[in-house]
Amino acid sequence: MDIINELWYGNVSPFEQCTRDDKRLKELLKLVARNREELDGTLTDKQKEILEKFDDCYNELTDINEREIFTYAFTLGAKIVFEILSKP
Repeated sequence: MDIINELWYGNVSPFEQCTRDDKRLKELLKLVARNREELDGTLTDKQKEILEKFDDCYNELTDINEREIFTYAFTLGAKIVFEILSKP
C-alpha cells in the first residue's frame, strides 16, 4: 500500500513516530498525570465538573492546533519536494 493510503487508514501516525522515544516528553506526561490526579483528589464535585469542561475545551483546542501544524508542515514538505524535483 502506498504512503498516502497508509496515512489515510491511520497506519502511519507522525505524532507517535516523533515522540515515542522522547524521554523529556514521557517525564512531562507522567508529571501532568500525577499532578492532575493529586488535584482531582482535592476538588469538590462542582470543581471537578468545571475542570472536566476545561479539559474538554483544551483538548479540542489542542486537536485544532495539531491539525493546523500538520497541514502546514505537510504542505511545506510537498512544496520543498516539488521545488527539488522541478529543478533541472
